[in-house]
Amino acid sequence: MSDTGGTNVDLDGLSLEQLSQLKQQEEGRLQAITQRYAQLRAASARLQGAKASLSNLKESSPGGTDVMVPLTESLYVPAKLVDPQKIMVELGTGFFVEVNQIKSATAILDRKLRLVDANSENIVNVVQATRVNIENVNMAMQGKMVEIRARQEGMQYQNTEAASS
Repeated sequence: MSDTGGTNVDLDGLSLEQLSQLKQQEEGRLQAITQRYAQLRAASARLQGAKASLSNLKESSPGGTDVMVPLTESLYVPAKLVDPQKIMVELGTGFFVEVNQIKSATAILDRKLRLVDANSENIVNVVQATRVNIENVNMAMQGKMVEIRARQEGMQYQNTEAASS
């Protein structure tokens, strides 16, 4: 099995307890990665919504379009958009840039969408690899349990043979 750092772990050399711990670790990792994937998909949806809003601005007339500006997720204030060609776009956390064309703003959003989609694809690959790791650990655990049962049955057989002699 390949762990997160790309090194291989010999599952046959681990005890049942160690395999159980490894399985829990991989399941926790899978849960965290899945949550990250959901966050990326939500970000993609927000960016798609922003692009849709920009396309609506193209159709608006300059000099006064009524809009609702969100202050929080559930609190909006009415405003008037004076120049729809001047747009503030968030580049990153707390960094904004003013662009003077809707095309420029759309291009920025497209770049961000491509980045989010590429990260999503990478996460899908990691999720698949982690699921394979969990399945490999499960198979190794089953093998260990069969081995333990076989040893116990062998001991029982030896004890009954010794008792009957």
